[in-house]
Amino acid sequence: MKEVLTNPTDGYYINNNVFGKNGDFITSPEISQLFAEMTGVWLVNEWQKIGSPKPFQILEFGPGRGTLIDDILRVFKKLKLPMDQINIKLVEVSPKLCEIQEKNLCGSSSAPVLASICYKQNTTRHGSQIGWYRQLKDVPKKFSIFLAHEFFDALPVHKFVKNEKGWREILVDFDREGDQFRFVVSRSSTPALKIYSKFLPASSPKEAEISPQSILIARDIARRIHEEGGIALITDYGHDGTKGDTFRGFRNHQLHDPLVDPGTADLTVDVDFSLIKKAVSEETDTSVLVYGPITQARFLSGLGIEQRLQRLLQNSSAEVSKDLISGYRMLTERDQMGERFKLLAFFPKVLQDHLTKFPPVSFT
Repeated sequence: MKEVLTNPTDGYYINNNVFGKNGDFITSPEISQLFAEMTGVWLVNEWQKIGSPKPFQILEFGPGRGTLIDDILRVFKKLKLPMDQINIKLVEVSPKLCEIQEKNLCGSSSAPVLASICYKQNTTRHGSQIGWYRQLKDVPKKFSIFLAHEFFDALPVHKFVKNEKGWREILVDFDREGDQFRFVVSRSSTPALKIYSKFLPASSPKEAEISPQSILIARDIARRIHEEGGIALITDYGHDGTKGDTFRGFRNHQLHDPLVDPGTADLTVDVDFSLIKKAVSEETDTSVLVYGPITQARFLSGLGIEQRLQRLLQNSSAEVSKDLISGYRMLTERDQMGERFKLLAFFPKVLQDHLTKFPPVSFT
């Protein structure tokens, strides 16, 4: 999964513009401005609630085409936040997507900074400084707002199945006669099974997907929040430990066999939010408060998305109104993204008493 998505020369994410109607999938910020606007309002509210610490940085993982952060900055500017004191850090491994993000966010291109771990720097159209990094550990430590929107679903997983012999790992093999990849079940225990057995369900389901990178990144985020202060908001399609077999591919907005033509389709899994919560809670040096997961419909409704929609419709043409309503329904309705997408939030544990009195909006 890691090789197919991020191989330096042939990885799916490395050289492709994979988002939108002409790509293989579409994300909430691309569907409607409403999603990012509500997210921006939530971030400002929670930031002000804890004393408006500044300067601060917003760190987004896998920012796609930069649509989410661009719309959030537009909300910040509208609310008269000090844009010159907001520093944007993007964690992005794809040169192609970095190019698209810079064009959309800055309106200009800058030369790569080859000698620095911050491999690109520029100024956004909203007046905030922005830099690109390849991994979290390279980003300077300070008070940060962490955003991970449809990021964890692309992190590699180990797959396991429980049979009459107990838990076994599912591996990828090559069928020479059929000239194609295939799944096989390990005959005995594997190193991954020994390491991650504590994360496997005690009873049902009989299948499981464990993402080591998700565990490490979640713990790193929590540790930074504990040490430097901050807020994390994770948004993704997923479950709370109730599913076990979700690995699949997408090409041209259609399901695609993940073992066929590797590198030509997106590979993804439903995020196990219970795994992230367990990983963070087991770390004694993180000390963060975890809220959620809650559904995307509940999150957006609690922030007044219906009222915002009505306000936009008052000054919109018939065609724009149709798109706004369509986007709203896709974001909130049960059979679309409303129930399937979930949100998880991290706060410093030192704020426990304060957040008991004034809990995060939508998470109560």
